[in-house]
Amino acid sequence: MDLVDSKYIGLVSSRLSKFKRVKANLYNFRCPICGDSQKHKNKARGYIYPIKANSNFRCHNCGASMSFSNFLKEIDPVLQKQYAMEKFKEGFSGGRNFVVEEPTFNFEAPTFTAKVPLPLCSEVRSAKRYLEDRKLDPTKFYYAEKFKEFVNSYKQSCGSDDEPPFESTQRDEERIIIPLYYKKKLVGVQGRSLVPNSVKYITTLFYDDAPKIYGLDNIRRDAPVFITEGPFDSTFIRNSIAMCGADADVSRWDINCPIYVYDNEPRSPEICRRIQTAIAAKHSVVIWPNNLHEKDINDMVLAGHDVQSVVESNIYSGLKATLQFNTWKRI
Repeated sequence: MDLVDSKYIGLVSSRLSKFKRVKANLYNFRCPICGDSQKHKNKARGYIYPIKANSNFRCHNCGASMSFSNFLKEIDPVLQKQYAMEKFKEGFSGGRNFVVEEPTFNFEAPTFTAKVPLPLCSEVRSAKRYLEDRKLDPTKFYYAEKFKEFVNSYKQSCGSDDEPPFESTQRDEERIIIPLYYKKKLVGVQGRSLVPNSVKYITTLFYDDAPKIYGLDNIRRDAPVFITEGPFDSTFIRNSIAMCGADADVSRWDINCPIYVYDNEPRSPEICRRIQTAIAAKHSVVIWPNNLHEKDINDMVLAGHDVQSVVESNIYSGLKATLQFNTWKRI
């Protein structure tokens, strides 16, 4: 049984009737699932005990048996989210007592290519150079020489009776295509301009009810999910998605433990508002340390920072998040 488990057993103990420590790593209390014996108020047949590297709950009255994580979820879902986040951090930073399996990417390259009738950025010199200069993988994105034409054509191929997204395709331009997938289906794209003095990003959905989220098919939902502002930034953090400019309730997409990662811009009223909203909703947020001067994750990577470690070391929630946020926004 590791220190994280021991910590959270201690935190939940006050809510467990007749709680006591029987011996090292063995705890006994009245089962909160069945209520234990109604006739004998002193009977306590619920136990938490170690199994290999993790902890388990079992009641010898009702027979309920589950992992300690699921037991916490029954008692206090908010506390369980905090527990899951700490275990997640342990697992990805070399902790021996909690194994986080790598996400299963149901991402089939042949199908992907067939659905996007465009060349990969790795096949187009200008797009490849742009991405590689930013340490981004050009095989993950596509290239459209005429963005508006591509979007209108693809929207029509989806069988939509709606008007095309772009009324006119005049003054069209080349863009890097960032694909938005949901359940292995291309539901939208975000186009990043390669032309100076143009709108940097344009996002289009091909279906009205589609999520405007990048990377949704590639995450593990039962672990904490990092949520960044832009798709490029999300590629540098494990188990992450990007909101593509949208403010959305990610619980709709079965993400129960989100960790919001906003840009490092304390002077931006919009970013400050979003962080405050996330904290008020009792979500976890990343508050960047004072010694970081780059404004976003991509810039931090280019400056040589170990972004994964920085992110995992600066996650806050509740009162600590509020205090850290108030310090950060005065920088």
